[in-house]
Amino acid sequence: MDNPLYRKLEELSLNAWPSLQTSVYDGWLLRYANGYTKRSNCVMPLYESHGDAEGKIRYCEQIYSVLGLDFVFKITPFASPSHLDSLLEEQGYRIVEPVYVKTASLLELPVPAGDHCQIDDHMNERWFEEFTQMMPLSDAHRETAVKLLNSMPPIKCFVTVYSEDGTPAACGIGVVEQGYIGLYDIVTSQQFRNQGFGYQLVLQILHWGKQNGATDAYLLVVQENKPANRLYDKFGFETQYEYWYRVKSKK
Repeated sequence: MDNPLYRKLEELSLNAWPSLQTSVYDGWLLRYANGYTKRSNCVMPLYESHGDAEGKIRYCEQIYSVLGLDFVFKITPFASPSHLDSLLEEQGYRIVEPVYVKTASLLELPVPAGDHCQIDDHMNERWFEEFTQMMPLSDAHRETAVKLLNSMPPIKCFVTVYSEDGTPAACGIGVVEQGYIGLYDIVTSQQFRNQGFGYQLVLQILHWGKQNGATDAYLLVVQENKPANRLYDKFGFETQYEYWYRVKSKK
């Protein structure tokens, strides 16, 4: 990983979106969280790797098989060894959810409109219920989500933007670390999409981040999510690099 910014963004996103448990294996991070989100339940080749790649893949598969989880590898352009992606393809791993990693400066931000917004510095039951109205979770994943959200770094915000009649319209999370605010779980209720609520949500989070020491922002967005990418373009987010997942179902 030659680019210091790439390393920093990878580490920030690891901290901001934790797992229940992480093991380190010759430069690879093995993350487990009961199957809730790929990023918390995957192998991440983060640093230089020296061992036999095929043997390491088999070892990781054994671990995830015992846990009852699919086999998932997060692949960045700087994953080590460099032939890991092609090796996984040869072994039947398919590409899932290519993602853009984007950054933007917070130097010039518009002023948020209106006061129909609630910002909390910790995850509480009200916010979580509002969030799960927009992004339903299974009972098992609800429990895991609560644990992960409570394990985020200490400087964070949980934000809800409301409609004029007080209905929750959009929810999201901001996490500040090392001068960056990361945007996570940005979601707008189906009935309020394309009405500017997502824009106001992101704007509120970015302003909060700036007030709490951030000078720049980053986010991870699925490439095929065109509405989200159009929204982030309005704030000047630019792609730094891409990553994708290689997935094979457990046997």
